[in-house]
Amino acid sequence: MKKVVVGLSGGVDSSVAAYLLKEQGYEVIGLFMKNWHDDTVTISDECPWLEDSNDAMIVAEKLGIPFQTVDLSAEYKERIVDYMFDEYAKGRTPNPDVLCNREIKFDVFMKIALQLGADYVATGHYCKKGIIKNSDGSETYQLLAGEDPNKDQSYFLCQLSQEQLAKTLFPVGELLKPEVRRIAAANELITADKKDSQGLCFIGKVRLPDFLQQKLKPKKGVIIEVPSTIAHFQEAPTEFLNKNEELAYFAKKPIYHLTDGKVVGNHQGAHYFTKGQRKGLDVGGTKEPLFVIETDVDENIIYTGQGKAHPGLYRRTLFVSDAELHWVRTDLALKMDDSLQVLARIRYRQELQKATLYKVEGGMYVDFEEKQSAITEGQFVAWYLKDDLIGSGVIS
Repeated sequence: MKKVVVGLSGGVDSSVAAYLLKEQGYEVIGLFMKNWHDDTVTISDECPWLEDSNDAMIVAEKLGIPFQTVDLSAEYKERIVDYMFDEYAKGRTPNPDVLCNREIKFDVFMKIALQLGADYVATGHYCKKGIIKNSDGSETYQLLAGEDPNKDQSYFLCQLSQEQLAKTLFPVGELLKPEVRRIAAANELITADKKDSQGLCFIGKVRLPDFLQQKLKPKKGVIIEVPSTIAHFQEAPTEFLNKNEELAYFAKKPIYHLTDGKVVGNHQGAHYFTKGQRKGLDVGGTKEPLFVIETDVDENIIYTGQGKAHPGLYRRTLFVSDAELHWVRTDLALKMDDSLQVLARIRYRQELQKATLYKVEGGMYVDFEEKQSAITEGQFVAWYLKDDLIGSGVIS
């Protein structure tokens, strides 16, 4: 009998994942990850890990499977929280959910599971695993979008490797969310009607600037409103020497100066803000709402523009450096000067967009057919062939 360790989070998805695996004849062990309990940050009352742990234990008892808790908070602080502070300090916007999957669930947690003698690790993610049988007898693993288009979480797993996928199962990936809740209710699992958690508990339960202020101190600066008519937004030259020159031009982010606009307000730290952000600026009196179009953490200036259609929000091309480039499907990795038409997204839940990948010296360009709003350094771009997520990278 194959042994599976399920990451029981105290939510309905992982509960049903454990139930389904038991029904399929696996030997199932439930493991709860305790990731965050830093009492120096005044949010411990708001972070319901105790309640989640308790719910996970009750589910394990109901299913008749062994259960234990593992404390990964030291690794979590080092690999996720410290990384987040560092990225925000540089004026970048990290995605902690993607990092948590890469660094904690499918690395530290997976190693613990394998030490317990597990053949596989399973989670409640809404995605699917495909297996391609190769002519030499080896197997190539696919990370496929989940069956439920409203819940597909493949983007959050975009940094997984072939080695990790080989040892992973996604039992609820074939199901729609209402079906998952029905299965939980039919089997009287305590989590059947439990609300979905909103991202990482400490960010879901607290305003991000409040959290960041634990390490990144407030620093007063000005907010500049940039009109939509300035020269930075003019169309590109009609001719380029070659494709690489054209891609480099469109990938280049504009550099703003104080003289490009007028001061419309003050802020408490450029490092608390991210491109595309609307809330938290506290500037009134404009015809349309202001959106952050750029932050300058060195000079501590926030540049904004009026309205969702402001040209400063849009860019056609982004760059991923070789150091940040990751192929889930290593068999499809582009070689120098190769290109590939794909579907891509730069954030979770974004509709997939047509794009072309161009492999160049030092990295890869992702060139979208249509300009994208708020391409943000530090976030992940993921690219697909149909519903097969084949690679990803951190936006430079």
